[in-house]
Amino acid sequence: MRYILSGINAKYIHSNLAIFCLKSYAEAYGLPEAEYVIKEYTINNYVEDILTDLYEARGDVLIFSCYIWNISYVRELAGEMKKIRPDMPVWVGGPEVSYDAEEFLKTNPAVDLVMQGEGEEQFTELVRLWEDYNTKIAALSDRMEETSRSEPSTALLNRLSKAPLPRGVALRTSDGIINTGFADLVDMDRIPFVYEDFRLFEHKIIYYESSRGCPFRCSYCLSSVDKTVRFRSLDLVLPELQRFLDARVAQVKFVDRTFNCRVSHAMTIWQYIHEHDNGVTNFHFEISSDLLTEEAMTLFEKMRPGLIQLEIGVQSTNEPTIDAINRHMDLSRLFANVDRVHALGNIHQHLDLIAGLPYESYDQFKRSFNDIYLHEPDQLQLGFLKVLKGTQMEMDQDKHGIAYRSLPPYEVLKTAWMDYDELIRLKGVEEMVETYYNSMQYTWTLKYVVPFFESPFDFYESFSIWYRGHGYHKMNHSRMARYELLRDYLRETDKYNNGVQLTVEAGRIIQSFYGESAIISQDLLDEMLLLDMYLREGVKSRPSWAPDQTPYKNTFKQMYREQGEELFPALWSQGRYESKKAANHSHMEWFSFDVGLWIKENKIVRRSCLCLFDYSDRNPLNYNAAIREISS
Repeated sequence: MRYILSGINAKYIHSNLAIFCLKSYAEAYGLPEAEYVIKEYTINNYVEDILTDLYEARGDVLIFSCYIWNISYVRELAGEMKKIRPDMPVWVGGPEVSYDAEEFLKTNPAVDLVMQGEGEEQFTELVRLWEDYNTKIAALSDRMEETSRSEPSTALLNRLSKAPLPRGVALRTSDGIINTGFADLVDMDRIPFVYEDFRLFEHKIIYYESSRGCPFRCSYCLSSVDKTVRFRSLDLVLPELQRFLDARVAQVKFVDRTFNCRVSHAMTIWQYIHEHDNGVTNFHFEISSDLLTEEAMTLFEKMRPGLIQLEIGVQSTNEPTIDAINRHMDLSRLFANVDRVHALGNIHQHLDLIAGLPYESYDQFKRSFNDIYLHEPDQLQLGFLKVLKGTQMEMDQDKHGIAYRSLPPYEVLKTAWMDYDELIRLKGVEEMVETYYNSMQYTWTLKYVVPFFESPFDFYESFSIWYRGHGYHKMNHSRMARYELLRDYLRETDKYNNGVQLTVEAGRIIQSFYGESAIISQDLLDEMLLLDMYLREGVKSRPSWAPDQTPYKNTFKQMYREQGEELFPALWSQGRYESKKAANHSHMEWFSFDVGLWIKENKIVRRSCLCLFDYSDRNPLNYNAAIREISS
């Protein structure tokens, strides 16, 4: 029989590890005559197109992997499929259905069965039972077989319910719902390696798990429900990592909830990927930074830039909040380690904040934001509390005065400490942070202007108020337009800054040139924008506010022809230098300040210099072009 395993992902670059685990486990330990077909889509696909494709797969059982981002699609698809294939059972599994399986079955009559918890073993056993049942049906007379196969799926499953069911199943029958509770935890070493054909994952993130569960008990997280942390044996993990390295995949994202909770496990993996680095593959880990050891720091220092990236869930720096969510960590040690990793300059760090947590007001969240921002993460993820089914936060919602959306993603609407108006304002801050900070396309402009404001949060809040006040949040903008908007805001900010004074002492960065009563220099602002713009790409059309460089055009051409050895030493030494190609893959720009000193030490010194942006040589952490000062 044919089992259709369907995953509806949030983005094209994602893949659904769960359905690949079900398939590989069932193939390894189930019946050889069963056929498993993977079908992946995204939430950007039309429901009609998904329905057609699933129907034309001609399956005997349809299985959906359910999460907060796709559950509405699953409900609709299951209902529509039942109209055209009433004989085909629909099974579902995943975190969005595991914790209220009976209620889900009651409110979704098109779904026949819910797999609760880890699905590999229960799915394999269900397939064995289903195959056995259908074998018995096939053994009956032709007339009986024809009659039975025309039965709706609920009648078929009613017959199945007479067999001993595995743990982890909630099944609809004519007599009601049978529920065998949560599935037993799976032995991680029994799960086969799922990536047999890397061609299926071209241009996608590869997900990998070397452990399940989490030692922490964060009240908002489903991982806290599983009280046991289980590890896959390193004898299996290391050869599997080598397969990723041999295939030269772009990125492997570990889904371990706290990767370094067992130091020896983490260190062995980090040491292995360092020693076997292929120069291409990036590995992503979610870690607890306060658990990093001196040994880890020593190893990090040796790693290729871009080999690993770290995601660190700080969530809040407010102690009562941290206590309320059971997020126990040593903040001083955490930030000390973040700073040490940042100083290495070879590892991307991603720090997380959650708005809407207990005991955190708007002003306190502002302090948490500023606390994190000052440590200069490569990305600052500002998320909003989602009250997930089965979590402690769901149980404590009344205690904390939490109201949240009834439908996925169950996002917070208000708490006892923060109202909806304030959450709306934070949505605006999130948009500005995501667009201007996390894109890493405006780094040096932000480093220049943010210190003029009372705090980093004040800058993003003020920018958001101005941005929304002009209705820009309702429009799509090109990258060039976003530079224009940032420039317009900063030129008008004395009128629109909601009380933030630009005459505030700018501090460490600009005092050396402007003095203590500094204000933003519009000329310098324009140059900072140009610096950021050309670091990312050699734009064909210069912005209206860029100085005219026509007088230098012939000079630049001559320099490419005559100074190739100085401008592009690597290409020159390899005998591959061609002036026209070099010109097409680079850009020259005059600046009125010492760009090298600014980038290295955040100091502004007025001194004209000509800079070369080399797009054939990019920083693997932020994708910026290499920049060299070639004249002053």
